[in-house]
Amino acid sequence: MAKRFELIVFDWDGTLMDSTGAIVASIKAAARDLGLEPPSDERANHIIGLGLIDALRHALPDLPRELYQDVALRYRQHYMARDHELLLFDGVEGLIDELADAGYMLAVATGKTRKGLDRAFEVSGLGSRFHASRCADECHSKPHPQMLEQLMDEFGVAPGATLMIGDTTHDLLMARNAGVPALGVAYGAHPRESLEAQAPLFCAADVAELAGWLRQQA
Repeated sequence: MAKRFELIVFDWDGTLMDSTGAIVASIKAAARDLGLEPPSDERANHIIGLGLIDALRHALPDLPRELYQDVALRYRQHYMARDHELLLFDGVEGLIDELADAGYMLAVATGKTRKGLDRAFEVSGLGSRFHASRCADECHSKPHPQMLEQLMDEFGVAPGATLMIGDTTHDLLMARNAGVPALGVAYGAHPRESLEAQAPLFCAADVAELAGWLRQQA
């Protein structure tokens, strides 16, 4: 049977790597370091997937503009102190291997910086499986479609033959803005009802369910 998709693009945090808790804790710790009221868990979860400065503007909207870089520095220090402890979700490594063996082109579109993604690739051992990636310090932050547009241009793949997979509404809105079909995963940062409100093709409860849909539908 012919493949429905040629290019499958994954978000990273909360989709492939179980890093949501570390991101939320690091944002809140960075705010406390500077004597600021930390954002609620709900607000901190909502901004996961955005570029860091955009995320901090949403998480700490009343902060003077000149202090965002200070908070970003503290955030990176807290996150780097624990990122070596982070693990891929159960089943992710096998899923990526299966998709690569089946001949799909695989890519990552993430709110991480290039330095952060390269470190995550190294820690996880997954870097060699992906054909390309785009980061928030190289492109407009999600939900702007630039990451997906550049990846599709790089491989010469049409929007209808591209699939975006992510755990946040930012991922699904980016896909919509690029004219790309999308899957939501409900085990990451944003709740299922928020993801389903963006009308993805499917919303997976776990990696096993995601893998099953991809085997049958992709």
